[in-house]
Amino acid sequence: MAEARTPEPASEPVLAVRDLRVHFVRRGQPPVRAVDGVDFEVGAGEVVGIVGESGSGKSVTSMAIMGLLPRRGVQVTGAADYRGQNLLQLSPDRLARLRGNDLAMVFQDPMSSLNPVMTVGAQVAEVLLAHEKISKRAAREESIDLLRRCGIPDPERRFGEYPHQLSGGMRQRALIATALACKPRLLICDEPTTALDVTIQAQILELLAELVRGSGASMIMITHDLGVVAGLCDRVNVMYAGRIVETAPRRELFAHPRHRYTAGLLSSIPRLDAVRSERLVPIPGTPRDTIGWDAACAFAPRCRHATDACVRPELELSGEAEHRWRCVHPAESEATQ
Repeated sequence: MAEARTPEPASEPVLAVRDLRVHFVRRGQPPVRAVDGVDFEVGAGEVVGIVGESGSGKSVTSMAIMGLLPRRGVQVTGAADYRGQNLLQLSPDRLARLRGNDLAMVFQDPMSSLNPVMTVGAQVAEVLLAHEKISKRAAREESIDLLRRCGIPDPERRFGEYPHQLSGGMRQRALIATALACKPRLLICDEPTTALDVTIQAQILELLAELVRGSGASMIMITHDLGVVAGLCDRVNVMYAGRIVETAPRRELFAHPRHRYTAGLLSSIPRLDAVRSERLVPIPGTPRDTIGWDAACAFAPRCRHATDACVRPELELSGEAEHRWRCVHPAESEATQ
């Protein structure tokens, strides 16, 4: 088995993202800003959540950090500093050596992420053979052990099966085993439970939490599900229209949401402590109902509390060191306000 990583110094973040911007460019059309000046850090052993509706820029942020966006038609600027290296400026070869070994990613759909013409075991072993000085026999044994630790029954038999022969939950576990094969320092999970039923979701999240705690790795959890955030993350970044609109420790965010978008997300989900007759309050409109951040608060067209004061350019994050938000009329304390 590969040796455990040496923990990072507590004072140094494992990853520091600064002013990350991603533009999609098509000839004859204005650029589309998918990510618009994102800043966040991930500490050693920390689980950081990035939450928001579809189209808010969460997945594009992760793909930019991992260098997985296409080279043509995409402009990526800013910095993503990983242990003194800006991932956005590394050569493809250097980035490929980091991926799998230091950085790993669990994607949303395991069926499209796993190679359909390779056995599951071969795909796990491939990572070990590429990044570790290990024999094929040892890689096989380590792969079977990884499948077992990820909760796949009869891993010796599953090692030789193809992705289509596994259930959705087992495919996701196989993908997690592949991502964790070389004990990465940073694991990025892009909505890893979206396609799974509720019971399997809980098992996968518990597995991720256990494996990350056991290895001392850091994790970025990208999701639209606040229930996932509540049970897993240490710090939460709420994204809307390509920018982080609120960042806070998990308990602080749920107890005292300040941005009206965060409050709206919390008000639109069922609560066990709510009165049965209490109705959910949805956020009006859709994520397409927005305006550019350089002109106003992008959430203003959907916000019940918007005023003329919200129509001003370059609205900055304000608040305290641990809890900051980008809102002219922040909620006082409760999500329902």
